[in-house]
Amino acid sequence: MSGHSKWHSIRHKKGANDAARGKIFTKHANLITIAARSGGDPESNPALRLAIENAKKENTPNKNIERAIKKGTGEDKSAAALIEATFEGYGPDGIAMLVETLSDNRNRTVTGVRVAFSKNGGNLGENGSVAWMFHRKGVIEITQENTAPDNEIIESIEMLAIENDADDVLISQDGNNTDIEIICDPKNVYTLQDTLNAQGYNASAKVSMVAENMVKVETVEHAKKIFTLIEALEDHDDIIAVHSNADISNEIMQEILAE
Repeated sequence: MSGHSKWHSIRHKKGANDAARGKIFTKHANLITIAARSGGDPESNPALRLAIENAKKENTPNKNIERAIKKGTGEDKSAAALIEATFEGYGPDGIAMLVETLSDNRNRTVTGVRVAFSKNGGNLGENGSVAWMFHRKGVIEITQENTAPDNEIIESIEMLAIENDADDVLISQDGNNTDIEIICDPKNVYTLQDTLNAQGYNASAKVSMVAENMVKVETVEHAKKIFTLIEALEDHDDIIAVHSNADISNEIMQEILAE
């Protein structure tokens, strides 16, 4: 599991206050709205099913989910029109950043993104400045908790991934846990998730922008600067996803989290 992904998960688990929960619910509602534009039935719309599953994992209220679906399908005639936009830029020390947004007020979104970059060691770039580095991929994450790497389990997961035409399988050790990250074609991510879950692996899935070439972050100080910018961006309600090409090791993550 990439450092950015791990940090994102930990941040949300720690977000226990009402303000933090509200932001999490808003992010999930926006993702559901986008997915629902292709149809409001989760059974026939895998992207919507996944968005709902992820929202429920973070205790998003059912009424929020239902309202977001109606916005996406157009059933809610009173809902403001929402516009998707992607912003590109560079974070501290030249790390590439791709920011996905959904908003009913583009000026507010542009201002928020620009301020976050400028106040946290980054620079907002022109269209096309970094987008070419990223590709939309399916990402499946599995954590084997409190276990050393089990070769038999890893080989089984790798075989299932290969059989479903996955692009890559990444394995890392985090304390007593083994993290497995599978990169695949976004069209196959839901099928592969179902296959893995049927085998009892408790796989979580998402569709994300993945950098073709990662840049290794060498120091804790550098990682902290990157996470500060990511936090500033993710704290803005209009921003639904932040992607970077930063490769942050588990060792550096553990140092940061231990402070």
